[in-house]
Amino acid sequence: MPVEFLTDEQAGAYGRFSGLPSRMHLERFFFLDDEDRGLICRRRGDHNRLGFAVQLTTVRFVGTFVADPGDVPGGVVEYLAEQLGVAAASMATYTQREKTRLEHQWEIARKVGYRDFADAEAELAVWVDDRAWTTGEGPIAVFHGAVGWLRERQVLLPAVTTLARLVARERDAATLRVWSELAQPVSGGQARLLRGLLVVPEGSRRSELDRMRKAETVTSGAGMVRALRRVSDVAGLGLNGR
Repeated sequence: MPVEFLTDEQAGAYGRFSGLPSRMHLERFFFLDDEDRGLICRRRGDHNRLGFAVQLTTVRFVGTFVADPGDVPGGVVEYLAEQLGVAAASMATYTQREKTRLEHQWEIARKVGYRDFADAEAELAVWVDDRAWTTGEGPIAVFHGAVGWLRERQVLLPAVTTLARLVARERDAATLRVWSELAQPVSGGQARLLRGLLVVPEGSRRSELDRMRKAETVTSGAGMVRALRRVSDVAGLGLNGR
């Protein structure tokens, strides 16, 4: 499975805001409780308090620190500024000093307990393998599940290509094991019979397998007869034993 299972739009939305969060998400992820305020109030200056609050709440919403806090939607900044009683415009001052932003990110990760991806990569690989094995989901569904898994465990999201490669690798391995498990009980004669079902007879546009797997959609007596005939054809293949 190639890494390119994500569209450009899906890859671009990874670890970023996709517009202003809903009111429900604002109240869930950006409301500042007493513990949050205890960390924020140690900053000197309105711009540092607001900037710290933006980074603290952004990482728990998107799963990673944004490269430029200036990319955070204005509505989020205003929601936090109102809670802190500071001017939202002070955010412009905060974005000017990169060293302060990086120091705040390090402190937030340490105080809140965020882990680097490398610390959880092996555990996530096992989770992806188990999910792919038990559900048969496509790569995009497994990818989004992995993002949720990381966020729930406060693991900082890696680069999108890093996570996509892990999902593709583990899902491919699980799929191969599924195929291997399915193939083991099949005898040589049954394998030849199954391959024969793929052959398109001369003068026909469909293989026998295509005919057998097409469900009957007409609800009538004739439709019931055709459905039963199809069941009989499948049973007549003799694949229920070696």
